[in-house]
Amino acid sequence: MNDLVLCDTNIFIEILKKNETIRSELYIIGVDDTLTCDTVNAELIFGAKDKQELFGIKNFLNNYSSLSIQPEISKKAINLMENYSLSHKLSFPDALIAATALHHNVELFTLNTKDFRFIPNLKLYQI
Repeated sequence: MNDLVLCDTNIFIEILKKNETIRSELYIIGVDDTLTCDTVNAELIFGAKDKQELFGIKNFLNNYSSLSIQPEISKKAINLMENYSLSHKLSFPDALIAATALHHNVELFTLNTKDFRFIPNLKLYQI
């Protein structure tokens, strides 16, 4: 069994675009060890162009365990915003994703490491 890995929104976008490199990496991680979260799900749903794409996204997300936003995660995200929004332009969705990974002590798989690499104790998944 691998360690659990939380995927950033951009990872799932690449999967939906059929990026073979990312698909292969998720195959290595394993579907049972690949996680999503409320923030990622909301960003994917927000990006749907029409009802058909929305339906496809919702079906796709059903393949993965999802981590819910909890009060401790919200508090951690706000703390991250206080510390890094001015200096590193940390967005609230990214703060929520990072806080979720930190709270559950899982690695974060992202293509945008620059958005997260400054956050202490956040483990970034390496290809």
